[in-house]
Amino acid sequence: MVKKPKKYKPKKSTDMENYLKEKEELNSKIMEITLKIKERYPELSIYLDEMTITIPDEEHPDVTIKNLNTYYNSLSSMLNNYILEHPDKAIM
Repeated sequence: MVKKPKKYKPKKSTDMENYLKEKEELNSKIMEITLKIKERYPELSIYLDEMTITIPDEEHPDVTIKNLNTYYNSLSSMLNNYILEHPDKAIM
């Protein structure tokens, strides 16, 4: 029997509003950095689908703020490392 992970349960309506707002902001940041990679550094696009964070290791994964934050940090780290290693290709 596989246990489903616990879902976030806000205590008050404002908690839910804050949770949704934070989730929306993270999704926007992920979309922004993904577009930046695809448009300015297409050579990195091949790694977007291969990132381990995008492959769930659970049967019923939930999209949580922690997951989104981890994914955003992975994208950001990949891009920043590439720019540091290839300064001649850096596009501001």
